[in-house]
Amino acid sequence: MQTPLFTTKDVELTFTSGDQVVHAVKKANIIIPEKEFTIIYGASGSGKSSLLNIISGLQKPTKGLIRFSNEDIYANTNNELANFRARQLGIVYQTNYWVKSLNVLENVSMPLYFLGYTKDGAHKIAKEALAKVNMHEYARKYPTMLSGGEQQRIAMVRAIVSDPPVIIADEPTGNLDSKNGDMIMNLLKDLRDNQGKTIVLVTHNLEYLSLATHLLEIQDGEVSEITHDAIPRKVKLILKDVQNRIASLAGETS
Repeated sequence: MQTPLFTTKDVELTFTSGDQVVHAVKKANIIIPEKEFTIIYGASGSGKSSLLNIISGLQKPTKGLIRFSNEDIYANTNNELANFRARQLGIVYQTNYWVKSLNVLENVSMPLYFLGYTKDGAHKIAKEALAKVNMHEYARKYPTMLSGGEQQRIAMVRAIVSDPPVIIADEPTGNLDSKNGDMIMNLLKDLRDNQGKTIVLVTHNLEYLSLATHLLEIQDGEVSEITHDAIPRKVKLILKDVQNRIASLAGETS
């Protein structure tokens, strides 16, 4: 029996864009189980990142309730929400937000500073974390001078350096080649399989769906939950549908 970590009740997120009302998330009732690999997938603009921001405590929903370990996340103050993210979550964003005046080691150490570590203590842990992904040689370089793949590996280290129980990654392979993308995905899988982390990943790359132990499909803001036993059949159907679409397009252009 999967233990719920995040649960939502009738969660909605709407906002206005010009004269238009956008329903980014529509009345979502889902769970994200503890110590599982949850993948949220859907087309661009379907609401994946909006749902992730709600879960992360970054975007309060317009309506509804979201709980973490049975605690209402948005009943907290802004300072309490920041503490929740610092202690419970490691977040990998689509865009890497570096402090440009700091080198790799100092950027990776930032989450530890917020938790009260001394500079020496934080740097020791950060060096060990960088070594795990073979990035220790880049410690004194500046992140913006590195390749996209190298930056993403460093962003992953920054997310996990404080040993949070939950890793949240928003399209972490979106701008990477297949080799670096696979490396990131293997690292996430290892964190779940061997360290008991809860992984929540947003992706539109269907090739990674087979790694999931729990799936959330989102289309035009509507979220559907695919539980463990149904995943293999669902993935097979999704890939078959993609193949059929490609074949159809090829036929139209021939």
